[in-house]
Amino acid sequence: MPELPEVETIRRTLIPLTVGKTIQDVKVFWPNIIKHPSNVTQFIEILKGQTIQQIGRRGKFLKFFFDEHVLVSHLRMEGRYLLQTTEVPLDPHTHVIFQFTDGTELRYRDVRKFGTMHVFKKGEEEQQSPLLNLGPEPFSQSFTPGVLADKLQKTNRKIKTVLLDQAVVVGLGNIYVDESLFRARIHPERPASSLTTEEIERLHHEIVATLQEAVEKGGSTVRSYVNTQGETGMFQLQLFVYGRKGEPCKQCGHPIQKIVVSGRGTHYCERCQQ
Repeated sequence: MPELPEVETIRRTLIPLTVGKTIQDVKVFWPNIIKHPSNVTQFIEILKGQTIQQIGRRGKFLKFFFDEHVLVSHLRMEGRYLLQTTEVPLDPHTHVIFQFTDGTELRYRDVRKFGTMHVFKKGEEEQQSPLLNLGPEPFSQSFTPGVLADKLQKTNRKIKTVLLDQAVVVGLGNIYVDESLFRARIHPERPASSLTTEEIERLHHEIVATLQEAVEKGGSTVRSYVNTQGETGMFQLQLFVYGRKGEPCKQCGHPIQKIVVSGRGTHYCERCQQ
């Protein structure tokens, strides 16, 4: 699943391709992707004639800002946006097409069909699901070591589990939780409430630094992720633990271990993260 760095990269590559374009029509081939409004015809009619003014991001969600409405899009496991001309044959996994007045199309492709789309009036998108209960953005001033400490000290859940909770901090998934915990030298199964003030400050720093570095590298391509222009990310070349089971730790040489934490494959170094 694309995490914050990948979604941010997609947002940045979409802006020059789509901002300023006006929707002439919308084609929906898999109605289950459309969650709000539940009536697909209404979804289409709302967006017809609307011009994309800007593209934002909230956690792992893309936000397409139109004249009067906001489209909130979650890519889930395999969702991709591609700008094509009408002459390009349709991929069989293309499920939604936004046709622009200039003859180009923004096509949403999703092999697993897990992605979602919600349309709200501007200003209402943060007051309803799926954005309603999201935690702070890791790059924002509202995400401080003190805020993180307050969340961690209230629960005995494993720290890996807590960091995956989008109500605690948004944008983190399996890759960047494993990497942040390694860089902060914290074992993924530690109870969150057991972390010291120093450890929390170190963890906060590494979450922000890891995500910033990943954004600069265009995200991580460990399976199928590519950006809107079909380019792979490069941060996977800098991963310390994720996907490296059995390989030597880049810091101590001990083999990287893989366990399951809350149903998620979890990579760590048992020497560096005791």
